Amino acid sequence: MFVSIVKRIFVEKKPLFNIEAQKLFNDLKNNLNIKGLKNVRVINRYDVSGLSEDVFLQAVKTVFSEPNLDDIYIENIVFDKNDRVFAVEYLPGQYDQRADSAEQCIQILTNGLRPIVSTAKVIVLSGDITEDEFIKIKNYCINTVDSREASLLKPENLDINIEYPEEVEILEGFIEFDDEKLKNTYDELGLAMSLEDFKFCHSYFKDVEKRNPTITEIRVIDTYWSDHCRHTTFLTKINDVKISDGKYNKPILKAYEEYKNSRDFVYGDDKKSLCLMDIATIGMKELKKKGLLDDLDESDENNACSIVVDADINGEREKWLIMFKNETHNHPTEIEPYGGAATCLGGAIRDPLSGRAYVYQAMRVTGSGDPRTPIEKTLKGKLPQRKITVEAAHGYSSYGNQIGLSTGQVTEIYDEGYVAKRMEIGAVIGAVPQKHVYRDKPSCGDVVILLGGRTGRDGCGGATGSSKEHTQESIYTCGAEVQKGNPITERKIQRFFRNPQIIKMIKKCNDFGAGGVSVAIGELSDGLEINLDAIPKKYEGLDGTELAISESQERMAVVVASSDADRFIELAKKENLEATKVATVTSNRRIKMIWKGKTIVDISRDFLNTNGVTQVTDVLVNRIDDESYFDNIYKRLSGKDIKELWLQNLEDLNVCSQKGLAERFDSTIGASTVLMPFGGAYQMTPEEGMVAKIPVLEGDTSTSTMMTFGYNPKLSRWSPFHGAVYAIIEAATKIVAMGGDYKKIRLTLQEYFEKLGMDYKKWGKPFSSLLGALYTQKALNIPAIGGKDSMSGTFMDMNVPPTLVAFAVAVADANKVISSEFKKSGDKVILIKAKRDEYDLPDFDLLKRNFEKINELIDKNLVYASSSIKYGGLAECITKMTFGNMIGFKFQVKMNDEELFTSDYGSIVIEVDSDFDANKHLSDIDYKILGETVDNPVIYIDDFKINLSEAIEHWEKPLKNIFPSVIKDSRNNLLEIKYDKKNIYKPTMKYAKPRVLIPVFPGTNCEYDSKKAFEKAGASVETFVFKNLTADDIKESIDNLAKFIKNSQIIMLSGGFSAGDEPDGSGKFIATVFRNPKIKDAVMDFLKNRDGLMLGICNGFQALIKLGLLPYGEIRDINENDPTLTFNTIGRHVSCFVRTKITSVLSPWFNNVKCGDIHVIAVSHGEGRFIANEDVLNTLKQNGQIATQYVDMNGNPTMEMPYNPNGSYWAIEGITSPDGRILGKMGHSERIGTNVAKNIEGNKDQKIFEAGVEYFK
Repeated sequence: MFVSIVKRIFVEKKPLFNIEAQKLFNDLKNNLNIKGLKNVRVINRYDVSGLSEDVFLQAVKTVFSEPNLDDIYIENIVFDKNDRVFAVEYLPGQYDQRADSAEQCIQILTNGLRPIVSTAKVIVLSGDITEDEFIKIKNYCINTVDSREASLLKPENLDINIEYPEEVEILEGFIEFDDEKLKNTYDELGLAMSLEDFKFCHSYFKDVEKRNPTITEIRVIDTYWSDHCRHTTFLTKINDVKISDGKYNKPILKAYEEYKNSRDFVYGDDKKSLCLMDIATIGMKELKKKGLLDDLDESDENNACSIVVDADINGEREKWLIMFKNETHNHPTEIEPYGGAATCLGGAIRDPLSGRAYVYQAMRVTGSGDPRTPIEKTLKGKLPQRKITVEAAHGYSSYGNQIGLSTGQVTEIYDEGYVAKRMEIGAVIGAVPQKHVYRDKPSCGDVVILLGGRTGRDGCGGATGSSKEHTQESIYTCGAEVQKGNPITERKIQRFFRNPQIIKMIKKCNDFGAGGVSVAIGELSDGLEINLDAIPKKYEGLDGTELAISESQERMAVVVASSDADRFIELAKKENLEATKVATVTSNRRIKMIWKGKTIVDISRDFLNTNGVTQVTDVLVNRIDDESYFDNIYKRLSGKDIKELWLQNLEDLNVCSQKGLAERFDSTIGASTVLMPFGGAYQMTPEEGMVAKIPVLEGDTSTSTMMTFGYNPKLSRWSPFHGAVYAIIEAATKIVAMGGDYKKIRLTLQEYFEKLGMDYKKWGKPFSSLLGALYTQKALNIPAIGGKDSMSGTFMDMNVPPTLVAFAVAVADANKVISSEFKKSGDKVILIKAKRDEYDLPDFDLLKRNFEKINELIDKNLVYASSSIKYGGLAECITKMTFGNMIGFKFQVKMNDEELFTSDYGSIVIEVDSDFDANKHLSDIDYKILGETVDNPVIYIDDFKINLSEAIEHWEKPLKNIFPSVIKDSRNNLLEIKYDKKNIYKPTMKYAKPRVLIPVFPGTNCEYDSKKAFEKAGASVETFVFKNLTADDIKESIDNLAKFIKNSQIIMLSGGFSAGDEPDGSGKFIATVFRNPKIKDAVMDFLKNRDGLMLGICNGFQALIKLGLLPYGEIRDINENDPTLTFNTIGRHVSCFVRTKITSVLSPWFNNVKCGDIHVIAVSHGEGRFIANEDVLNTLKQNGQIATQYVDMNGNPTMEMPYNPNGSYWAIEGITSPDGRILGKMGHSERIGTNVAKNIEGNKDQKIFEAGVEYFK
């Protein structure tokens, strides 16, 4: 009889904590309309093999489950006979972070032996559910692109069924094919290249190579020449251009003539082909030739936009490179929202990172259909808009939060056109000292090293898939084109490239984006010999073609001198990174790939560089409707009076609150965010854009970068030309409103249009759009130095709106940055108005004067708040400025509907002092004094009063069920806690410079901020990377960690996502390491015999709780009555600032504060809800172990969001051990600094790091 070696465990959250099940129940009941549904259970299922019984039982209690949170069922679970049950698992080859993290945790328990773990989610439905409804639920819950229904039976083993590939196929007879046979083969292969390209390949192999190609060669060429990689649409030659007559077409004709003049100036007699790419780039070329682009950093590497800036570093000037990039993942996100959006960010990060820059801030701009659309109205072949937008937000935020990247602005644009295909843009910005970057041309004998993650099938077809039109079958057939990505590994590369010693070895670097090896390595040098057998694989069974084209978010290809290769690989190992030699640079102009000892690719570089057959098209720009967008936009509202129109405007999807969406994204990591996404004491005023100080490891800087965006789909649909003009105007105006100088702006553009085919009328849309962008660049003398095009926005007969999103970047002094929320009552509010000419284009001369004047006033500190007018007009602008500090406003002039509700792009509203002399300061520009700020939280206009509370209610209403921002909790009668007895115990040893140990585990991402805080306080800090790639790495890391503990006075467990907060819970990997006997003994000796201090923030707090160090002061087994930290009541990540009150000064960590002190602290977590039973809570209170509580604006502890961000019992934010020497807290006390979160008032410094250091003095 067969005895299964597979052990199975079911883990279910106890009723108090089953937030995921509650959310799914509400989703199915309310959105899928399953009326008979009574209850939903969500159970995590783990199958594991390769473990002894003892280790398995240990893992059950510490890895797979937590006794105080979960109910567990080993091997079997009994369901009610009337329940409907199904299970969901990832498709083979998809990355399963939960399984991977479980394996890594257990590997610590086994001292290096890695088990196999397989996971599934079991969903149990109770109630009166029909068979049709059951099928409907399964179809809703299972996205067949990345998942499948799992069997309920336990497998006999977990071995992967590997089918070892045969030799790579040769397309026999290919060079003899006639046109008919070529067409049939072309169709069978489903290529992204054109038939003409395929025929070109046929000629090449027939006439030049004189042999039949391998299928790998065809796939590599298809990938290399894809629109995604080679911009074939943008490089299509334009022959004839016709611009229709019409009032609003006249400026397009003028812009076209100016473009031709630019071509004469830039190229002279050496004309290049007229194409979309030329229009997109000639503005930069012209301004460069005129000497107006002296900050451009140019090199052979085209990784990202790059400029050189003079940075102020600790009072000294230093040259830095600022790199920025925008990236779209429209196709992947449409079919698999979580993975598509996650890898959108991962892919965007890779570009500046491959330029050696440390990426420190991100912006997300997306386009969606109405997410409130009933699910039954979902188009065939589509996912519901709600599902796409919610899961995409989860994917992008999860990746960014894990890698440790501050997301400074999140905006979703709603338009029915994005039902055709979603828009998912990630824009990132990075920086690096210029002196650290070494670039050189690869030479014969140099080595190409593959750094980072392993290769799998999940990245095949990403480039070609993104270049194709989306069809009804896409969500069923495109599974291999979507990855989940591994942010933890990409974070390691971020750390690795921050080491000057390492990046000075790199001659050239490329990221493993679309196209995988074929493009990432293929672009590094003209001559290459690539050993595909050397590429590390996630699993066996990949054939040569898959190895050649699979992309990845977390891999880099770097060229180093052969003499540096071993050293480079050794240093990578120290960062817990795999690095492997996979290719050699040769002197032949050919790309050659070898697999299983045979050459499967051998192609001429010159042939590859042709990018296929140059396509040719004509262009017709259609007549623009004589009824202008600006004539009608304010008429979209209907109501009997101003108040009704005003509130209706706030309910417009493109005006309403997106706070519940934005707060899912960590906006404070890096301790360099200058403006929080929402400003004011109430954090309710959306800011113009994102601003952050550049990432300085030591000391401080005031040099900051600004990034904004502009785009209006309704305006662009009326006229793509005007849409592009005002996209740039909107982005530039936002920069100016924040205190930036418009003349320093550098642009990067994102184009997203329907599939053009050979329809010359369709070609007129991107053509006129790019002309509009060029026209504006020249008018303002600000160039677009980069961009990204995506030309596949078509589904059946539906198309995305003409889309050109302008991203503006500028460098500014953080001291001069201002925010949008009104600061105080009694101030004057002035409108600095832009004007439009007869063609509804800006009066650029006036606009530039306005921009210069506002910059001058801000520079003189005369402007307190500033905000640009956007889609919702002046009414939107004023209302949002009032929200942040709940300061009202009174109009003192009459305003009509057009003035209040028109998208008056280029206009800016400023708040100045009551005695500001407008005639003196604004004499040469067009302005209007609108009124004044008032104490009352009311907007007064004409005879109407609009209470801000009512305005907020309308503003929050549209998306509150899609992206909720608050959860109501009626338990709000919390007792005041005050424990003012200090622990006067002092350590026996004194240290002038105490040593702080900060371990860096897989998933740790707050080590830089924590290190900086301790060093500023006077400590000596050691960051220790815990390696776990091999069994020997684990043993070595445990030994070394124990040694470091013995030599330290303070242990800091910093924030992050320990092993991705998996399996199903935070801090488990850290806790598993610290339960190792060697580490446990070292820690207890550290605490009991050496008077050490421990601090755990966020993820570190979670680990301390899981170990028992909090609240008990010792590492111990956890039981069901112990306190814990679990998922926030709102069921998602929360990032904002909160007010916390010191309630106990027992701990030496709080020696520099007193009871009752209130601080404003950054929080960013998904599992911060402190839960304990009444007995434990009372004991903690009596012992003085409740250190800090969340409080409201009146200083009272509260359960109410947003003041209590996670629903913690008794509003507890932090606790200590009984003697106070161990402190755990959720708030990121390390995320502070000069000009950090300057739009959030309050004392942010708890001085805990100084107190910890002073304890030993």
